[in-house]
Amino acid sequence: MVTGTARFTLDHPEPAGLLHIALVRSAHRHAKVMDIDTTAALALPGVRAVLTHHDAPAARFSTALHENTDDDPADTRVLDDVVRHVGQRVAAVVADSPALAQRASRLVRVTYQVLPAVTEADQALDPDAVRVHPDGNIAGDFHATIGDPGRGFAEADLVHEGVFHTQRVQHTALECHASRAWADPEGRLHLHAATQAPHLVRRRLCQIFGLDPDVLRVTAGRLGGSFGRGQDLQTEDITLLAALRTGRPVQLEYTRTDELTAATTRHPFHVGVTLGARHDGTLTAMKLHVLTDTGAYGNQGPSVLNVACSEATALYRVPNLTVEGYCVRTHNVPAGAFRGYGAGQLAFALESALDDLARRLRLDPLALRERAYLSPGEPAPFPGAGGRHPVMDTGLARCLRTLGEARARRLRVRPRGAGQRHLTGEGLAVATRHTVPADGHIAQAAVTLRPDGHYDLAAGVPDFGSGTGKVLCRIAAQALATTVDHIHLRGADSDLLDHHSGGFGSTGVILTGRAVDRACRALAERLRELAVSCAAGSPAGRGPGTRAVPCDASSLPLTVLHDHARASGVPLRAEASALADDTVPSLAFSAQWLCVEVDTVTGLVRVLDSVHVADAGTLMDTAQCRGQIEGAITQGVGTTLREQLLTDGAGRVTTADLRTYTIPHFGEVPPPEVHFVAPENPEGAPPKPMSELPFNPVAPALANAVRDATGIRFTELPLRPDTVWEALNTARPTKRLGGGD
Repeated sequence: MVTGTARFTLDHPEPAGLLHIALVRSAHRHAKVMDIDTTAALALPGVRAVLTHHDAPAARFSTALHENTDDDPADTRVLDDVVRHVGQRVAAVVADSPALAQRASRLVRVTYQVLPAVTEADQALDPDAVRVHPDGNIAGDFHATIGDPGRGFAEADLVHEGVFHTQRVQHTALECHASRAWADPEGRLHLHAATQAPHLVRRRLCQIFGLDPDVLRVTAGRLGGSFGRGQDLQTEDITLLAALRTGRPVQLEYTRTDELTAATTRHPFHVGVTLGARHDGTLTAMKLHVLTDTGAYGNQGPSVLNVACSEATALYRVPNLTVEGYCVRTHNVPAGAFRGYGAGQLAFALESALDDLARRLRLDPLALRERAYLSPGEPAPFPGAGGRHPVMDTGLARCLRTLGEARARRLRVRPRGAGQRHLTGEGLAVATRHTVPADGHIAQAAVTLRPDGHYDLAAGVPDFGSGTGKVLCRIAAQALATTVDHIHLRGADSDLLDHHSGGFGSTGVILTGRAVDRACRALAERLRELAVSCAAGSPAGRGPGTRAVPCDASSLPLTVLHDHARASGVPLRAEASALADDTVPSLAFSAQWLCVEVDTVTGLVRVLDSVHVADAGTLMDTAQCRGQIEGAITQGVGTTLREQLLTDGAGRVTTADLRTYTIPHFGEVPPPEVHFVAPENPEGAPPKPMSELPFNPVAPALANAVRDATGIRFTELPLRPDTVWEALNTARPTKRLGGGD
């Protein structure tokens, strides 16, 4: 990457005769397409086609990519005659160059019948509200009760309530969505896209277009960041449609404005929290009302709601718990998969409310958490993969202890300021994640001995900056008793494996790593058996060496074994799978502490200090894991302090570029102090996911620090300077920790 030689999605050589797509997008929130006049666009030389809903399959599908699709509403068409959000594609112009396609797209004339729109999530629940889709506005719901919440609140010494709101934000990965489709010389279709799940893309496209899976090959290059954006169909379906209709290679690349105004976003959450507790901090009851806006199409919405409600509550010990959650459609830009998958939004509400509860009970926030969280051996309230409840281990206790020590030390180094203009405060929060997803994820891997004694390793996960590929090669090298430079990884190609759910849900190492280990150990055993048949002795070692398999008095080079196997017709390839539903789920944890400074004149919040403690299980690559955490903290600070997709009264996104949609700049977030807690029993302890989890506690920790500095509880994100300044100048601050309420 540093030398610029890494190939991203569109860095590969272009097929001859490549055409380009420009999309005609809706200017209305909700409208019926009455007519599309393509005459002027088609009159331009070099314009090859203008595709409309008349050219698109009638099939409805979900753009969400999951192994199990039961929760994904099939409410989307490639091109539809009803538009449901500003920016929805209405037509696709296919031309010889991007500039020509853009020019022609401005000549397409669309006649609409404008319809009433649902603009807010709470409005969508109104029985008399306009229906976003014929089957209604509720895309999914979550209802669960444990114990008797009414009795639990009656037994409480104190009941605390709060309502919290999180905003719509964009992934802003460096690489924009892109895909390229063409037919090879034999007529087989090939789609190359910025996706995290090539096999699931192939399955979905074959369903949409009625294709046999053998007809379509889907590949992914290196992705320039993802954060969940590659778990949704974005450009793949329209690109394939254009290639099928024109018979030419076709490419679609989103601009940054496309990303910010029409691509999927994070789900906005509205959360009501009610906590009941005794004077010592013991929780007696918890009630949550969760409302999330999935936008114009159901997409990932029901699954995001389910994950948020089950994972964000997984670490609390509360005998009486009730959750009522709704995922609703509105005439807003669709939401999709985003880092944290809903648990971060709910953690903001829960951990903020827990902090306020600590203040009202005059307890240290860390001490309250030690009492409010599960103890080792206790099961989480709601089930995870395979319908089993994850069980608490000692990881959380170790995180809290380490965080407490680091917090005390950092506060001694940086005492609280007493200035009139600059207020300082500190805050902490904890988040958890199930170690395996509950969507039936399947990971597969295959390894083959090459003629030169090296190994080809096939895995289904693309490389999008998480370092998974490096770790998979290390796992393979260890299982094959060789070195990493002898492992040649190929991934993200539907031709290499029968099936793989893809690289999302923090499964790259957890599940794909297990499949790689199993496949490599199977091949090592096969080589060992082959060596026995080749040599007059039995192997002395446990498997193949770097270049040879050792025997009693000598060793057999791997190149010789390969030649012997080829002559004997023995395949030197092994495959293996790992299934989420066959894995016993447990819990991983991240704890975040932040110290902030609030400028009372400008309202600017600045991060002064940061400590993160992670329960990552067995570390496979410390540097890569640390990089994931540092990136998650930076992204978390950005989404907490400034990032927000704003819309005008007509539903048009007004933050359409990176001048108006601001993300953190290098140097704005100080390097965090990162700690990894060791497993209680290091031997055989599995790794735990750390790609998404470290993002989730950042927002509540930062909000708690601002509350500590200002005495004001901010319940809505982001904490922009204007918002903070207005609150400082209009609200009556409550007393700080230790001063009561």
